[in-house]
Amino acid sequence: MKKILILANSSGGLYDFRNELVLRLLKSYEVGVSLPDDVRTRELAEEGCRVIHTAINRRGVNPKEDISLLLSYRRLIQDEKPDLVLTYTIKPNIYGGFCSRMARVPYVETVTGLGSSFEKKGLFLHMIVAMYRTALKKAECIFFQNEENRQIFESYHIRGKQTKLVSGSGVNLKRHTMEPYPEGDTTVFLYVGRMMREKGIEELLAAAEALHSEKTQFWLLGYPDEDYEEKLQKAEKEGCIRLLPFDPDVHGYLAKASALVLPSYHEGMSNVLLEAAATGRPVITSNIPGCRESVENGKSGLLVEVKNKEMLYQAMKKMLHCSREEREKMGKAGREKMKREFRKEAVVERTVRSLK
Repeated sequence: MKKILILANSSGGLYDFRNELVLRLLKSYEVGVSLPDDVRTRELAEEGCRVIHTAINRRGVNPKEDISLLLSYRRLIQDEKPDLVLTYTIKPNIYGGFCSRMARVPYVETVTGLGSSFEKKGLFLHMIVAMYRTALKKAECIFFQNEENRQIFESYHIRGKQTKLVSGSGVNLKRHTMEPYPEGDTTVFLYVGRMMREKGIEELLAAAEALHSEKTQFWLLGYPDEDYEEKLQKAEKEGCIRLLPFDPDVHGYLAKASALVLPSYHEGMSNVLLEAAATGRPVITSNIPGCRESVENGKSGLLVEVKNKEMLYQAMKKMLHCSREEREKMGKAGREKMKREFRKEAVVERTVRSLK
């Protein structure tokens, strides 16, 4: 049986968003997964994956740590001798891609977003572009989750043998079923994700401070960045928000929410927007690549200018003034869009076909 090695920076991300692909691969391949944490490794191992721990500092730019990761991937590929390597997210893409290329092992990469890397100027940008060009040059295929990301790579002459566009990771419509819209006169705005500046947490907190009341609640589900812990705790004590520790059962919270809010600065393709729409919840999000594709503005949700506090506030105020029936109609439109364009099965099939 041929062997596939998957390099990723989160066991939760791999299991929650790509498990259908993993299960499909397990039917035809021996699958090894290289991961830095153990959040979902038990589930992956029970399904048949061989789990290898590889330390990654997901957001750090410490050269010593990155060199250590590069050497870890080189040893891993030498030891495992995979027939194919799949990589996800920036560091596995760059360092895993480079090591696969040097070992002459075929590899396929998925660009799940560009982060803030391409917003930088000067030497840092030149360095990132050079690293991407070197790492991805011999990739059998590069998957992009939105067209703008693909165009940015092309503008910097970052290319593999071929590129393909997929609808993010897709959404499992059986797991994220259409839920009845919540009863009652309390509106719950739900945010899901890491609470950090680049996810628009400043803009969201400003809106919560202006709009919160006994019947307008703001639930924030996820992990706060260190920079925001004190500010978020203060906002919770003042009654502006409710902080919820991360829970893998995101669907349960989506079912209780009136609308999902994600004022992110950049995304590859936001999974939580897909899941919220599949659940039948209207969304309010930034008009940026990776967010706008999942929303029909004014029909299934509302798009706002990125980093614009006033526009986010006005959009949330507009949602508050919508009747329950109007919001429910928006949620149904979102569900229909997911069925047409973002079915998980279609994404998995397109990916598997490219591996043959």
